[in-house]
Amino acid sequence: ILSKGELQVSDKERHTQLEQMFRDIATIVADKCVNPETKRPYTVILIERAMKDIHYSVKPNRSTKQQALEVIRQLKETMQIERAHMRLRFILPAKEGKKLKEKLKPLIKVIESEDFQEQLEIVCLIDPGCFREIDELIRSETKGKGSLEVLSLKDVEEGDEKLE
Repeated sequence: ILSKGELQVSDKERHTQLEQMFRDIATIVADKCVNPETKRPYTVILIERAMKDIHYSVKPNRSTKQQALEVIRQLKETMQIERAHMRLRFILPAKEGKKLKEKLKPLIKVIESEDFQEQLEIVCLIDPGCFREIDELIRSETKGKGSLEVLSLKDVEEGDEKLE
C-alpha cells in the first residue's frame, strides 16, 4: 500500500461490490419504469433477470444512476418498458398562457385537466427527461410569475389487477 498507493481488494470483496451495484441498478430501474400497457411497475427480480438476459455488465467506476438510465435504453429493445410519467401542475399568467401552452405542447404526453379563468392551470403527464426543459421554459417566458408544481414523481396504477 505504501509503495503503490492503492488498497488491495480481494476477489470476493470485488465480486460482492459488483453484485451490490447490479442489485442497486435493478432497483433504480424498477423504481423509475412501468409496463406501458398496464402502467404497473416491474419487480426488481424481473428487472435483474432481464439485465442478465441482455448480458449487462456493471461498470464499477460509473454511478448506479447513470448505468440505470443506460440499462433502461438497452431493455427497451428487448421488452416493453418505459419511464413512468411525472404528473405536474403549471399555473401560468393569462397573458403568456396561450403562447406558452403552444411551446409546451410537444413536451407534454397527456393533458389531464385544463382550467382557464384569471390564469391558465394545466395538470398533465410528462416524460421525466423533459422536466428540466419545461422548468426553464416556464421560468424564462413568465419571468418568475408562472409556477410549476410536481404532483407525483411517477404515475403508476396501484392496487390489485382484476382477472376475468
